[in-house]
Amino acid sequence: MFRSFFFAGFEGSTGYNRHGEWFDQVAATGHDRTLDQDYREIAGLGLHAARETIRWPLVDQRGRHDFSTVTPFIEAAKRHRVDVIWDLFHYGFPRDVDLWSRGFPTRFADYCHAVARFIMSRSEGPFFFTPVNEPSFMSYAAGEKGLFAPHATGRGWELKVALARAAIAGIDAIRAACPRARFVNVDPLCRVVAPRDRPDLAEEARDFNERLVFQSWDMLSGRLLPELGGSPDHLDIVGINYYWTNQWELNGRPNGHGVIPPLADDDARRAPLADLVRSVCKRYGREAMITETSHIGHNRGPWLREVVGMAEALLSEGEPLRGVCLYPILGMPEWHDRDIWTPMGLWDPLCHRDPSAGRLVCTPMLDALRSAEKVEALHRRALSRLVKAAPIRLSASETPRAAMRNASRRR
Repeated sequence: MFRSFFFAGFEGSTGYNRHGEWFDQVAATGHDRTLDQDYREIAGLGLHAARETIRWPLVDQRGRHDFSTVTPFIEAAKRHRVDVIWDLFHYGFPRDVDLWSRGFPTRFADYCHAVARFIMSRSEGPFFFTPVNEPSFMSYAAGEKGLFAPHATGRGWELKVALARAAIAGIDAIRAACPRARFVNVDPLCRVVAPRDRPDLAEEARDFNERLVFQSWDMLSGRLLPELGGSPDHLDIVGINYYWTNQWELNGRPNGHGVIPPLADDDARRAPLADLVRSVCKRYGREAMITETSHIGHNRGPWLREVVGMAEALLSEGEPLRGVCLYPILGMPEWHDRDIWTPMGLWDPLCHRDPSAGRLVCTPMLDALRSAEKVEALHRRALSRLVKAAPIRLSASETPRAAMRNASRRR
């Protein structure tokens, strides 16, 4: 795994929003212009890994691949010794790709294979990939409610199956090019409760919590629709995206923005995050990561302290939690209104019109991160046990650090 338990996530969504306008969060946050500074600063804080998006619409030009937008990220990661989880499909897709077509999985697999070959040719590893980011959310928002491309309605299940089929094909293609690859399959972990005055909805809430929320991971693992070709090795590492908004009341009343408010922090019906993570580890028997988590404004510091406490408890119990990604690490504009910025990151821009012109650190969040020494120590001990449990055979060309990584993968 990674040298640090906490790592950084750079928001990389692309696509066409509800208004049909193109958005690219890598450019909107200024990360493409401050890349070297960003990596230097996270490494200086002891964050030695990052989630980064390879923007499929920019790389794949009608089946021909141009990696000029990827090379600077690989070089910066090497300079600052930051390991990367490469996210290959973060909502945006080339305009000539039809997600409903039979050719979609093949087109995606060709792209994945090309990415893996390119990364391998310019990096010593480790090699971590997320083939399809948040298939459950994308199938709901883009396939059921039409909130962004492909702007479909009533086709959520169809899109969820299509994304799973493509992800499996992509994983197979990456493994063909890079046998050492590991996969972090990222999806939201959500939970609903029945309203207090609607006990008749308890069974529907239970079905959501125990079945619906796991469908994408179940497809990848081969539990659901095994004809797609999924297996536990395809699922590999379970990436859990969890925000303060991920628990809500079933059939709750939307606010003025059309969003159902999350359960209050002091609502007795809210399940602790540690319990939710335990349930995932128990269900799949796989390693897990918190691949996205954050809060907004003044809640960022207390939220991260809560996450630190959760991680300490789970690591002390021996649960296979391998890391927490602070995502997004940079404040960002909203997809559907570029003039509205959300203060979710460790850093916020001093000027929204030029986010690369300077940043302001969220001090309470930074203090919370610095309080996590015990978590990092528990993480190091867990990695040491993994390495000792697997034989290390050092080849003539293999560095000791690479051998430790490979031994961890062979377990």
